[in-house]
Amino acid sequence: MFDDSKFIVLNKSHSMVLKIYEMTMTFPKSETFGLISQIRRSAVSVPSNIAEGKARGSAKEFIRFLYIARGSLEEVKYQVLLSKDLNYISSEDYKEIDGLIHTVGRLLNGLINKLSI
Repeated sequence: MFDDSKFIVLNKSHSMVLKIYEMTMTFPKSETFGLISQIRRSAVSVPSNIAEGKARGSAKEFIRFLYIARGSLEEVKYQVLLSKDLNYISSEDYKEIDGLIHTVGRLLNGLINKLSI
């Protein structure tokens, strides 16, 4: 995990990515270049944009990357719902990952609000 305790959102989003990878390992092989690829790419984009924004050096740039991360998180949210509706994941797995998505979203919004002041 990341050492910077101030960025719980980075650690939580990393946990979300790990769960997405674990979850997609059971998807049908026919989804390898479809939903599996898309959901993993969207999930990885969340902490990647947080980390890149943090490194930019200005609050304005950081906020911009946090909004990009939030957009990617919304993609993940839909893709997880689609995965459930296609019966690729159980309702229990859906609830778990949806809870992580909600937590990451709340943390992202809080950080954006804090930096916008």
